Amino acid sequence: MLDKAIPDIVIGRLPLYLRTLQTMAEQGRQVTSSQELGEYLGISAAQIRKDLSQFGEFGKQGTGYNIPYLIEQLSEILNVNRTWEMAVIGAGDIGHAIARYQGFIDRGFKVKMIFDSHPEKIGKKIGEFVVQDAADMVARIRAAEIKIAMLVVPAQHAQAVTDQLIEAGVRAILNYAPVMLNVPPEVRVQHIDPAVHLQRMTYYLD
Repeated sequence: MLDKAIPDIVIGRLPLYLRTLQTMAEQGRQVTSSQELGEYLGISAAQIRKDLSQFGEFGKQGTGYNIPYLIEQLSEILNVNRTWEMAVIGAGDIGHAIARYQGFIDRGFKVKMIFDSHPEKIGKKIGEFVVQDAADMVARIRAAEIKIAMLVVPAQHAQAVTDQLIEAGVRAILNYAPVMLNVPPEVRVQHIDPAVHLQRMTYYLD
């Protein structure tokens, strides 16, 4: 465990490095450099070296980084050298897509259960999952010791559901609802609002 606090912006870049390295490994590559990683990601080589140096020395000048070794180290740093089970809250269109998405498992995550409060959705199958009643959510998530939830509910219900997730022991929430959530310091929240990202891009369009 590292004693020093690592800036969150640095932590946010580590998954990008890991994803790129995994792509290189799938291509049969064994070695890369900060320069090459930077060209893939649009990040300066100096920034990559600075980010990685906060966690140790992973490469050698003139020889670069051993890709399998750096994948192993970043996976350990990000705690994805194991599989994290997740709960999906909301069985609408996005919830359906998330439950069926096969790309999580190779990245260290697995959907375990999905909940909804709508009577017409409870008991319906989504892929391998049966939609469970949100009234049982706290007890079932607590019993399964799930720490990660994906929140895909209407904005007006997001905070109330978040409070229940915290009660259930969830400590990380990926929030698709277009609203900021109030959570205690020990709970991490990442917000995903496609409209915000679209608006950011249209600034650059004529």
